[in-house]
Amino acid sequence: MKKSSLKKSEKKNQETENQTVNQEVRKNRRKSPVNRNILITTYLFLAVFLGLIGYIVYFNVVEAENIVNNTYNKRQDVMAEKVIRGNILSADGNIIATTITDSEGNEKRYYPYNNLFAHVAGYLNNGGYGIESNNWYYMLGSHQNIWVQLINDLQGKKKQGDNIITTLDSGLSQAAYDALGDNDGAVVILEPSTGAILTMISKPDFNPNTLEEEWNSIVSDENSSVLLNRATQGMYPPGSTFKIVTLLEYIRENPDTFGNYAYECNGSYEISDTTSISCSHQTAHGMQDTVMSFANSCNASFINMGLSLDLKKYSETAEQLLFNKELPIPMEYNKSRFDLEEDAEKWDIAQTAFGQGRTLISPMHLAMIGSAIANDGVLMNPYIITSVESCENEVVKSFATSEYGALMTQDEAAILKSDMEAVTNVSFGWLYGESAYKVAGKSGTAQFGTKGYEHSLYVSYSPVENPEIVVAVVVEGDEDRSISGAEVAKKIYDYYYSR
Repeated sequence: MKKSSLKKSEKKNQETENQTVNQEVRKNRRKSPVNRNILITTYLFLAVFLGLIGYIVYFNVVEAENIVNNTYNKRQDVMAEKVIRGNILSADGNIIATTITDSEGNEKRYYPYNNLFAHVAGYLNNGGYGIESNNWYYMLGSHQNIWVQLINDLQGKKKQGDNIITTLDSGLSQAAYDALGDNDGAVVILEPSTGAILTMISKPDFNPNTLEEEWNSIVSDENSSVLLNRATQGMYPPGSTFKIVTLLEYIRENPDTFGNYAYECNGSYEISDTTSISCSHQTAHGMQDTVMSFANSCNASFINMGLSLDLKKYSETAEQLLFNKELPIPMEYNKSRFDLEEDAEKWDIAQTAFGQGRTLISPMHLAMIGSAIANDGVLMNPYIITSVESCENEVVKSFATSEYGALMTQDEAAILKSDMEAVTNVSFGWLYGESAYKVAGKSGTAQFGTKGYEHSLYVSYSPVENPEIVVAVVVEGDEDRSISGAEVAKKIYDYYYSR
């Protein structure tokens, strides 16, 4: 019995000792800096690995197309050795850009419409511009019949690249181009329900067929701006078209009482004892509510509204309408600017309220604001490519319309729609009074420089019941300006309804 008890006691002591040793080992392991460093290194490599996997997924899903379309990507040259660049076509099936090959096999890009689509289709010179530059990957890709490709490979011939089908309406574009005439400026026409860019005209322009030969003389001329796409990159004071923004903010700050607004216009507004701002032609408009203030484009009344606004909220509304914001458009552009601080002087507030001051806008942005109003407050993302097709007309890729979001409520859009109709009835009866169609719009004249010149702006949509197109026009002011923005739009609408 004693011997057995002793063995049990020894065994128990041994187990206790083993447990103590194991605890000590585990404790030492936890304290070991080597083990800790190994663990940290393992986690670090795991994080890097997961990061690389995430980047690869992001690159293929989001950035791949932008990278391959970069003009500095040498892959273009490699693909161009094997593929004949595809065509760019209008929505109505006309060729805007194509590749022709001479008897010696030399390829040259050819633009059948010469200057008409110069800025929107773009060019390939010196890094390229427009659709030609931003979408080369599609046109140098080929989904030609596989057997035809095989035969061409065996014969040492190039494959035929895919074609880009755009939203551009060639007839509407020609009408806008002709309507603008010899004046500098821009025209943008959008389909408000989809965001499709139907027309984009910029003048002065150039002939892309001869651009390569004329390039050096153009870029060396400090006074030349023919390469500038005024539709998206031109920056203009908005003039009275900005009263859309001021009116919207006034309505938002006075939702229950804006209908009771009243102001007696005597032709000018006195900012101080020594300074005043006049209405156009110093016209005394008399008693004005918000509707008639907008319809008559009464500067004095809008100054009165502007000076009552909360400047922080005013700025927020401007930014909600995409001032100082990135624009969701698939091409090169400049951001519009709203610059009015909360401690702004009375003079600056007054100037801003009716569209002067430091505010700047592009014709494309003006068209987008008009499009949101026409589409019950919702802006659709502007787009210019509907699909990519093989040379056998098989669809390779389609581009769906997409919604940017609401720039205003449906009720706010309805008020602005009604007020834009009033503008046509009150101030533009002389232009549209006998038309078989109805237009709602807002005009603006914007002074610039020291010579008294004025840009003429106009944003509009038609038909008023169910808007199909939005037309935004800027006619630059100089001594030779021969037409207003509203008159340019009228010619465009005449063509649109004649067909």
